[in-house]
Amino acid sequence: MNTLHVEIPGRRYPIFIGTGLLDQPSLLEPYIKGKQVLVVSNETVAPFYIERLQSQLGQYEVHRIILADGEQYKNIDTLNTIFDALLETPCDRDVTLIALGGGVVGDITGFAAACYQRGVAYIQVPTTLLAQVDSSVGGKTAVNHRLGKNMIGAFYQPRCVIADTGALSTLADRELGAGLAEVIKYGLIRDIEFFEWLEEHLDQILRRDNDALVYAIERSCQNKADIVSQDEHEAGIRAILNLGHTFGHAIETGMGYGVWLHGEAVAVGMVMAADLSRRSGWLSESKFRRVETLIHRAGLPTTAPSEMTEPRFLDLMAVDKKVHAGQLRLILLQDIGKAVISDDFDQTLLKQTLNRVSG
Repeated sequence: MNTLHVEIPGRRYPIFIGTGLLDQPSLLEPYIKGKQVLVVSNETVAPFYIERLQSQLGQYEVHRIILADGEQYKNIDTLNTIFDALLETPCDRDVTLIALGGGVVGDITGFAAACYQRGVAYIQVPTTLLAQVDSSVGGKTAVNHRLGKNMIGAFYQPRCVIADTGALSTLADRELGAGLAEVIKYGLIRDIEFFEWLEEHLDQILRRDNDALVYAIERSCQNKADIVSQDEHEAGIRAILNLGHTFGHAIETGMGYGVWLHGEAVAVGMVMAADLSRRSGWLSESKFRRVETLIHRAGLPTTAPSEMTEPRFLDLMAVDKKVHAGQLRLILLQDIGKAVISDDFDQTLLKQTLNRVSG
């Protein structure tokens, strides 16, 4: 087992990474507050892991709620089903919520914990690659609105993150690929050595070689922990973690939540960001091709669906969280491994990028 820490003002919490961690109750116990536990999972993950997790919690009063699976259920209605479970039990202010699942479960459980009785403890137990390397770390919690992804939420940190890499053995290939989009992101935004390592070892990851997976997860989490420790509430540098996300969120919203996986949409978004960076004279043609090739090798899409026309993209991007004073900010690449937050890009070049990718 490897242990990393997220350091934020006033507190510090661990990320445990390894195989078989779901069978180690000693990892959970120090981070459970009180005697009540509510495990939140979904109908896909629960049959594999909820009994196994609950068997480690024999000394607690354990309750569970199983949500429908899919991004389309990450909404206020589903959030209210968690509140119903908490209130009907009833659970007091010392309850600890445990998010057992992927990014949707983690985000909505974290937001429920942030809101219930003005804030209760929660623990992240991510079971997908995307959740293990990204959404479980850093305290971003939210639900979607029909007009925009993750537009209703809060920054609220977990007490710990337990990433059992053994859970990836039951992960569908498409979900593994979606997680790889976020892994590749870290190489693009700040870690060129990691990007080069991914170019060399991607096939091992796709074969689910455990050593390669553990290394990729640990390196990704370390990158995110370093950034979150500097900027918990995204007032500055943390925004670079959104490389490709403004384009990607537009695809997810425009196509209907759940049609495209988050990582698939972000993959296209990163190609679009790289293309705009190339058009802006920051990224050479050869480096753009390296970005596009690695994403393609991961089994991810590199072009947006034809339904996403230039006007549709612009309409949806206008309500993105990164719009400030009416000005859209994008994360672009000055080089592989060097991201920049920009609001002075050429609008003509942006439109060329939107038209190129959407065909």
